Amino acid sequence: MSAEPRVVLGVTGGIAAYKAVEVCRRLVDGGAHVIPVLTDDATRFVGEVTFSALASEPVQRSLWNETDPIPHTKLGQSAELFVIAPATANFLGCYAAGISNGLLTASVLATRAPVVVCPAMHTEMWEHAAVQENLETLRRRGVVIVPPAGGRLAGGDIGMGRLAEPAEIVRTAFAVLASRRDLAGRKVVVTAGGTREPIDPVRYISNRSSGKQGHAIADAASARGAEVVLITTTERPTPPGATVVRVETAESMERAVLDQAADADVVVMTAAVADFRPKVVADKKLIKSDGLPELVLEPTSDILASLAARRKPGQVLVGFAAETHDTLERAAAKLVAKGVDLMVANDVSAEGVGFEHETNAVILLGDDGSRRDVPLSSKREVADDVLDSVVDRLNDPSRAKTTGQT
Repeated sequence: MSAEPRVVLGVTGGIAAYKAVEVCRRLVDGGAHVIPVLTDDATRFVGEVTFSALASEPVQRSLWNETDPIPHTKLGQSAELFVIAPATANFLGCYAAGISNGLLTASVLATRAPVVVCPAMHTEMWEHAAVQENLETLRRRGVVIVPPAGGRLAGGDIGMGRLAEPAEIVRTAFAVLASRRDLAGRKVVVTAGGTREPIDPVRYISNRSSGKQGHAIADAASARGAEVVLITTTERPTPPGATVVRVETAESMERAVLDQAADADVVVMTAAVADFRPKVVADKKLIKSDGLPELVLEPTSDILASLAARRKPGQVLVGFAAETHDTLERAAAKLVAKGVDLMVANDVSAEGVGFEHETNAVILLGDDGSRRDVPLSSKREVADDVLDSVVDRLNDPSRAKTTGQT
């Protein structure tokens, strides 16, 4: 795997909680970054210290006592997989009904990552119609159920309801992760941030791009198994294992992109590259008392068009069109003019959308005439929607014959 997949291990209050210690250890040994979340009832059976020592991060328990004011949202958005082991009848009921009564239930409701649920309870509870109906509801929603086994239960009873063996739970977890790592073996180049075109040694022309969307795409691509090269103008956190190339100007970004794109499977040009730069850069700071300077601009290179002209067969190119008016029309025109596979139309004048926001809303336009609307969502969710469309094109066998220069 190109980076440690982030797995939230939820432990609820059943006697089988002691087996979750082994699940935690096996997940970590398998290369996962494990974040343990224990319910209050779970701590009646197992201790926090044990999980904190074995996992990748300390145990989290509370919606209110963490340093992060919204821990459930951060856990839900950053996780690549949730594993609930053991899952009690109480947890199953709350999850199926959408009841958020603690950090674990709030987090699992706040995620779009796959969820693996491993029930464990006494036979009579397991066989109760309400429990079975809740399980069927979760299955219908796409939750993966690792059913319990028969054997010795608490109190000396024997019957169905014993937690599945840790090895089976971990095998299932990694199988689910593997099914989501649909960019494994692919090189993905992502650009992020706004370029800075110098006027003099202290001033420059730039834009409001924060780089958040580009970094979100890099994070998502890394989580899906890609070899990620992030070419960025910002100092934002970067995905573990990614190659990071820091640039500043359109010219330096062009050099880096053309170099890295030569053997890339995917290039996503999220960066807000300046369209113009000063024709002459002053070698000393311009001083107001010297009078109004004459600022003559010249166009920068069209990086995306250059990429399209040089692309190898089968390479997927994605452009972003950040617009304030006539967004669809302008994005559609750019799709054709640049010769790319996907153009992401981004109306940055809309509320909560685009530059500097944590959220975004886009329309994906394909060179095959397709259109996909992505409503206001987190930038990570938008990133996954973009990559879903990329994967569709990578898996289309006809593309290798119709794209690229020979």
